Amino acid sequence: MRWLLPLLIIVFIGLQYRLWIGEGSWANIVSIERTLVEQKITTHTLEQRNAELAREVYSLKNGYEAIEERARTELGMIKEDETFYLLISDKNTSRKP
Repeated sequence: MRWLLPLLIIVFIGLQYRLWIGEGSWANIVSIERTLVEQKITTHTLEQRNAELAREVYSLKNGYEAIEERARTELGMIKEDETFYLLISDKNTSRKP
């Protein structure tokens, strides 16, 4: 009987160590949950970006409007019989005194 109490104390301390400090402790669980929330936010952002890219790909494959818009904005192309006017503001030009 004399050895039962020290054995129970050692078991109790071992369980408390695991609960508060060891692997699977409260602090570890909170840290993992925080990481999970961050990953969910990142995943949601990437899913939105992927959906936007999928819409853009579909638009480029199935319609000429998106292709024409890209050609105009990124390549500076114009249609036949269309007049192109380039307006330059004074802010963009450098003047020497």
